[in-house]
Amino acid sequence: MDPLALTLIELGAVVFCLGLLARLAGRIGMSPIPLYLLGGLAFGAGGIIKLEGMHEFAHLSGEIGVILLLLMLGLEYTAAELFTGLRRSWQAGVLDLVLNFVPGAALALLLGWGGVGAMVMGGVTYISSSGIAAKVITDLGRLGNRETPVVLSILVFEDLAMAVYLPILTATLAGVGFLGGLTTVGIALAVVTMVLMVALRHGHHVSKAVHSENSEVFLLNVLGAALLVAGAASAMQVSAAVGAFMLGIAISGSTAHNATRILEPLRDLFAAIFFVAFGLNTDPTSIPPVLAWALVLAVATAATKMATGIWAARRSGIARPGRFRAGAALVARGEFSIVIAGLAVASGAVPHDLAALATAYVLLMAVMGPLAARYVEPLARPFIRPRAVAPQV
Repeated sequence: MDPLALTLIELGAVVFCLGLLARLAGRIGMSPIPLYLLGGLAFGAGGIIKLEGMHEFAHLSGEIGVILLLLMLGLEYTAAELFTGLRRSWQAGVLDLVLNFVPGAALALLLGWGGVGAMVMGGVTYISSSGIAAKVITDLGRLGNRETPVVLSILVFEDLAMAVYLPILTATLAGVGFLGGLTTVGIALAVVTMVLMVALRHGHHVSKAVHSENSEVFLLNVLGAALLVAGAASAMQVSAAVGAFMLGIAISGSTAHNATRILEPLRDLFAAIFFVAFGLNTDPTSIPPVLAWALVLAVATAATKMATGIWAARRSGIARPGRFRAGAALVARGEFSIVIAGLAVASGAVPHDLAALATAYVLLMAVMGPLAARYVEPLARPFIRPRAVAPQV
């Protein structure tokens, strides 16, 4: 068969099936990410049917999906909100980092994957899925709850931590020396600081540069700027995803709102292809040997995220039911855990077993997170003492 025809047939079938999977996920009230990963596993190396024609397109589309995920995340915040969130939540953020980075790093060392594997798995277990968390909070009607700002502050801290972590990870995976690594990290921190300063003082100029009343021109401006900045960041040995995130922060006001609205369908499409592409490159037969470790890691890091949320909410004076809800909202891992694992596997610096473990882990956590948020209150009821009622005189 003609290669172009094969690519179009495979791509059309994959995108159509993604739509069916997203519909199924919506009906059963869960994130579609686990289903996308399972779809990729079914049609990749070692799967039911191996797709041969769309690998190059899937790889490039996956890269664009990561850029759009981080761009849209940046559009959610202004620089002022990031600074405020950082001041408000840095203690909880540090606790979150320690409690949730260590289990993944320790398991990687135990499995003999070395320091690089430990750094990767630590990031995989550390970062919560802000997309799943936001959707769960909205779906359960908890946007107005007192614990929700606490949850969002921790997620903001995690996103800022990613802006530092990803360049360090990129340098480590590239195998640069100690001095080269320090240079890369220094450049990344300088770029992040400069962009935050520009966004804080001159964000309206950035917004004006990409804004247009014509939706077609607006889409081309924002998407082109995101790809250009991501490419420039990558050329400076700073993660392309971080470059897109920083651009999102620099765009503010109504321009950010309109950009979110117009880019959302594109993000959903390319992000879905990214998860499928990750699954395509993971051999499903490699998952059973690491499934037990994935379960252990899932239980351990669900507990550490619960502990983080409970501690942070308690410091903010929130009652016990709200503390448990805060912890449960942080449990899910998803898109960014797969982004980290994908960068590592693509570099060839870590064993392929790591991809299998990360896939199994994210599958478990993306399902466990929404369930935990939905059922945490009845499950935690034995640990919530009723308030004493003052005796009537």
